[in-house]
Amino acid sequence: MQKYLLVSLVLIMTVFGGCKKDGQQDADKLAPGVHKIVAKEVIPVSSYIYVKGMEGDKETWIAFPKLDVKVGTELYFSKFMEMENFSSTELKRTFPKILFVEDISMQPITAKPAATAQQNPMEQKPQKPVIERQEIKVEKASGGISISQLYANMKSYENKTVKIKGKVVKYNGGIMNKNWVHIQDGSGTADNFDLTVTTDAEVAIGDILTFEGKIALNKDFGYGYSYKILMESAKVSK
Repeated sequence: MQKYLLVSLVLIMTVFGGCKKDGQQDADKLAPGVHKIVAKEVIPVSSYIYVKGMEGDKETWIAFPKLDVKVGTELYFSKFMEMENFSSTELKRTFPKILFVEDISMQPITAKPAATAQQNPMEQKPQKPVIERQEIKVEKASGGISISQLYANMKSYENKTVKIKGKVVKYNGGIMNKNWVHIQDGSGTADNFDLTVTTDAEVAIGDILTFEGKIALNKDFGYGYSYKILMESAKVSK
């Protein structure tokens, strides 16, 4: 009789012990400081995706590099930069508050060794897009320099304003309140042929324009976006 009572007790504990809601199980496993939201609205743009989600009963807008996210997807993150009154040029919309997320994941972020986390590609930092070299040749602007000259003498150009003429090969608008442009002029080496520029001006891929701005070295904005050379707040002319 005692044997049967013991078996029954074990079965009851197993059944009721396994009846935790999924959300509670996630909460038990999540690492400290991890947020979980459920996507209620998804808005993709050229290189980012904006998601309105619910964290419990709190509505939160987040943004991160493109990922296959659908309404109902559960998202986890712990590293982010909060921005207020952020205006998206592409959406023509201002968000009173939005979080730019660095470590977005569709799987619960749990406390575990770094080596294990690196095995999950969803938990790695997003990487900059690969830019291919184009077969073009753009003459230097009057009083300007080439991209190859900039890379060859970058220390001497640091914190100085330079002028470079090039072809727009990639354009992302409204990221961190700036438009981000990649230009090439046909010069440079196999590794250093592309220049990233931030500007308030709106341009189009294929435009050949002159950019004039201050050169910054070794800039790291997080989200996987770091630059050996960056031209900042450039003025644009034809």
